[in-house]
Amino acid sequence: MDSVYNFSAGPAALPKAVMEQAQAEFINWNNLGTSVMEISHRSKEFIQVASEAEQDLRDLLNIPNNYKVLFCQGGARAQFAAVPLNLLGGAKKATYIDAGFWAESAIDEAQKYCEVDVFEAKVEKDGKLAVKPAAEWEIDADSAYVHFCPNETIDGLEISELPITDKPIVADMSSNILSRKIDVSQYGVIYAGAQKNIGPAGICIAIVRDDLLDLAHNLLPSFLSYKVLAEKDSMFNTPPTFAWYLSGLVFKWLKAQGGVEAMELRNIEKAATLYAFIDQSDFYRNGVHADNRSRMNVPFQLAKPELDAEFLAQAEKQGLVALKGHRAAGGMRASIYNAMTLEGVVALVDFMRDFEANNA
Repeated sequence: MDSVYNFSAGPAALPKAVMEQAQAEFINWNNLGTSVMEISHRSKEFIQVASEAEQDLRDLLNIPNNYKVLFCQGGARAQFAAVPLNLLGGAKKATYIDAGFWAESAIDEAQKYCEVDVFEAKVEKDGKLAVKPAAEWEIDADSAYVHFCPNETIDGLEISELPITDKPIVADMSSNILSRKIDVSQYGVIYAGAQKNIGPAGICIAIVRDDLLDLAHNLLPSFLSYKVLAEKDSMFNTPPTFAWYLSGLVFKWLKAQGGVEAMELRNIEKAATLYAFIDQSDFYRNGVHADNRSRMNVPFQLAKPELDAEFLAQAEKQGLVALKGHRAAGGMRASIYNAMTLEGVVALVDFMRDFEANNA
């Protein structure tokens, strides 16, 4: 096969140019004769890597000066605990908008630390999965913050609206950060595991508004404290330096592609190409309403599920890998994050068309 297109939901494909640069620099980075992951995180060379990564991310998302950018450990699941422990202050309650698996996972963790007011946002609309409009979301007046996950990777649900509230909005953007333009100033906290649109697994970005840094619970572990991480420049303990370095390369690659605005246009085209083919077919089906279809994760089912294994086997022979759907949803799932090219999506559509012709 000439090319391999990786549709993994995460850890996901990284841009080829970034991987090639990392490969070229792997054993002799910056002419130091060592790898970047072999030098001290407190060396002037790595401090420059960290500083540039933060500034590039600030540029890409137009992050206001009254927000801290933190490079955290533990992935997004660590943030499920960090958010309530950092933000509750004197409050005893938080509102969580539930639209899928990852929101539910955040709820399960938060319930250990506070009373969680859950609003069930997922509904059926015209026979398909959808999310209630934000105007219908009920938010408890006593909540310290409102948490939601704007992209649910398993069901392929994306929410383009924000909660209507004067409470700090907390968003788990692990699977759609940097894929579309956002107004950071509308959020209290944004967090995102790196392994989809940022870099390799092992690092998590948190963007935290300054006025929320002094609300932490006394039992909060220091390595999860937004205030401690901000004061220590995300180096309270030894950070995952190679993941930080690779994330920085991805940020530079994104800027070279034209930034988030350019990536959003590409992502719209990729998603539209795949959904258009599925919608005209009687052999494939996507069960998400058009209002809430994810640009990043496209699940689909075959009309003949007994052919699922054969579909996957033939796809892999064509260089189309990691298309198996999540075990909770079954079927197929194509994750088309920033690093996935339009050519990869077209290759998938061409294969799907041929498979349908041979098996309908």
